[in-house]
Amino acid sequence: MSRIGKKPVPMPSGVEIKVNGNTVEAKGPKGVRTFVAPDEVVVALEDGAVTVNPADDSKRARQMWGMSRTQVENCVIGVSEGFTKKLEITGVGYRAQAQGQTLKLSLGYSHDIEFAVPAGIEVKTPKPTEIEVAGIDQQLVGQVAANIREWRKPEPYKGKGIRYSDEYIFRKEGKKK
Repeated sequence: MSRIGKKPVPMPSGVEIKVNGNTVEAKGPKGVRTFVAPDEVVVALEDGAVTVNPADDSKRARQMWGMSRTQVENCVIGVSEGFTKKLEITGVGYRAQAQGQTLKLSLGYSHDIEFAVPAGIEVKTPKPTEIEVAGIDQQLVGQVAANIREWRKPEPYKGKGIRYSDEYIFRKEGKKK
């Protein structure tokens, strides 16, 4: 039995959920998200909450059960609160600047990097060394943050690079004489 799958997804105030077959549509103050559940699970709207149950007792149905429930919950959280990833830039002369749908990164290369932000994602730079990636799709927010971090991963000797705000960089000791 899936511990996650058994829990119903509550409907917060201000969010409207429609279930049509295996399609779940969530409308909220931040936007609209839809999720099409696989055929192995049955989605239902009961007592102001969405429940997800396996269609049969097969292994595939039990695998899809918890994942589908989590995807529905992510749709509901995305349209009500949204998702945010924070990145920090460490290094002399390393900085970022948001310009509309473009993020300009100075990361020690011979040229500045113009990173095109995809639609549905909002990038802010409260400080030149901080980047906030926000949106209603958790997967897309995480992917954009990972793509930004890919330009200059943190290195273990000086800790220079782009890292997540909650990430710990294991520091190494340099060479000894």
